[in-house]
Amino acid sequence: MDAETTIFDAARALGIGIKSLCGGKGICGKCKIMVEGGEGALSDLSDAELERLTREEVEKGYRLACRAVVKDSVVATVPEESRTGKQRLQIEGVETLIDLEPLTKKLVVKLPAPSLGDQISDVDRLLRSLKDLYGLRSVKIDYAVLGKLPRVLRESEWTVTAILWDDEEIIDTEGGVTDYNYGVAVDIGTTKIAVYLVDLNSGRTLCSMGFMNPQIPYGEDVMSRIAYSMKGPSALEELQRSVVQGVNEALGSLTEEAGVRLENIYEMTFVGNTAMHHLLLKIDPKFVALAPYTPVVRGALRVKTSTLGLNANPNANAYFLPVIAGFVGSDCVADILATEIYKSKALSFLIDVGTNTEIVIGNEEKLVACSCASGPAFEGAHIEHGMRAATGAIERVKIDPKNLEAECQTVNRSKPIGICGSALVDIIAEMLKVGVIDLHGTFNRDLSNPNIRRGKDGAMEFVLARKEETATNRDITITQRDVRELQLAKAAMYTGASILMKKLGISVDDIERAFIAGAFGNYIDPENARIIGMYPDIPSERVKFVGNAAGSGARMALISGKAKRIAETISRSVNYVELAADPFFQSEFVKAIYLPHQELERFPRVKELLKTHQK
Repeated sequence: MDAETTIFDAARALGIGIKSLCGGKGICGKCKIMVEGGEGALSDLSDAELERLTREEVEKGYRLACRAVVKDSVVATVPEESRTGKQRLQIEGVETLIDLEPLTKKLVVKLPAPSLGDQISDVDRLLRSLKDLYGLRSVKIDYAVLGKLPRVLRESEWTVTAILWDDEEIIDTEGGVTDYNYGVAVDIGTTKIAVYLVDLNSGRTLCSMGFMNPQIPYGEDVMSRIAYSMKGPSALEELQRSVVQGVNEALGSLTEEAGVRLENIYEMTFVGNTAMHHLLLKIDPKFVALAPYTPVVRGALRVKTSTLGLNANPNANAYFLPVIAGFVGSDCVADILATEIYKSKALSFLIDVGTNTEIVIGNEEKLVACSCASGPAFEGAHIEHGMRAATGAIERVKIDPKNLEAECQTVNRSKPIGICGSALVDIIAEMLKVGVIDLHGTFNRDLSNPNIRRGKDGAMEFVLARKEETATNRDITITQRDVRELQLAKAAMYTGASILMKKLGISVDDIERAFIAGAFGNYIDPENARIIGMYPDIPSERVKFVGNAAGSGARMALISGKAKRIAETISRSVNYVELAADPFFQSEFVKAIYLPHQELERFPRVKELLKTHQK
């Protein structure tokens, strides 16, 4: 064991899940563990621990796993609130029709056997037959196919199936007549990875699965992982290998479920934000994180799966959809593809909520996009009792206006251990509606109610669940500081939308359709999101949830060359707006910190709704 190994490092190596939203930097304070005895077995309490642990927690033996360096054997317990739990993952999305046109196809050829009068090479014989039978004139053959070609041709008595990519490259040959043709689409998100096994002959998804991104122990957000990759080539390789291993495990499960052989997977498509894209390709993402935030490559890429270590046919192609900018990746391209806003006459609004929220506005004439640094607040970071949407997370909240009692619903109906993003939206909206907080987000000190109190630090807080109701034996509260964090996050989103509308010269009433994409977006209450000013005051009837649209776009590209070409056109044609460079950014952001906004006339529907609730 390394001299500087922390409990967090040891747990990661053993596959034990401990929460960490900062990747082990001692910033988030979520990796609390309880140490039993072991005097001198751990390093002294660090400044980060003294800052983030209460005196009571220190007395009980609590430490931060990422700061506690192991010096000798020690027994440590991971309390309920620090366990990663079973994450709820959204992998299904809008189903959009596209012409079935897979670039990977199988062609059966019967070759004339060689003779003393016909001594051309095996490759030329195969290429000649493809030309004569199918009119293919410019076909190449992958070097890796040459080794097995002589045996396949002769064992099959010169009847073979050639597997071609885009009618230009033979990626494999199989003896006799075979028609099975499978592909895999992968959406690599910062939090979750979704994998879909697809029959390329029919376009039907045979099975799918989602799992937590194995890179999470290296950092919950993109910037933490980029920082980790900057430790050197071995760190970058470690991050890449962790994702490949996770995808390979999923491939093993899916092929077993569907009765498919791995070597019969001939194509894979990938989408993800620009950092995830670079990390999987082992491309240094450093400059994505540094101004002016440029990606190394924007266009589509095609790489052999064997080059990346993926378990499929060794000569299968891994196709990476193009990105748009440093913080607007191919997942956003896939969102646009799946929602078809690129070809719609109707002016559309698309938002994919996450640590970096992407927003796109426009129609067939023009599309503008931006990335909002909304921060990880809606993922639970910097929120006192914040967590991801795992078992025990409070996911829905209603506050009774008469007695200010909170009615909480949790994931999997378990005892509450924390608060996830969808509930955070509800809580702010509900507290605003019943007057617990005002338009500034400040607690109303004139209200006398046992659920409104001063916390240990003297700041105001609201009690959602009392300790006897929770699995942690602690009160779960929302604090004044939590409210401020959420105001900053939602202000970033609204500011992005506001600046894009300015660029297009439109108002909110011009927006005819709104799409909310992503796992988080699928669970939020659109009315409450609008009440707090997370996005413009778009009427609820115009809002549609599209789930994991990025995964849908990835599948469309898998089964259709047309979809791939459209994706590449989208990437080139979207106008990216760098918010930090916009002269209106600062003033817009300050106004958007209010609930729902400093200029209430921008939210006429919310204004009327609040009047009704607060009467």
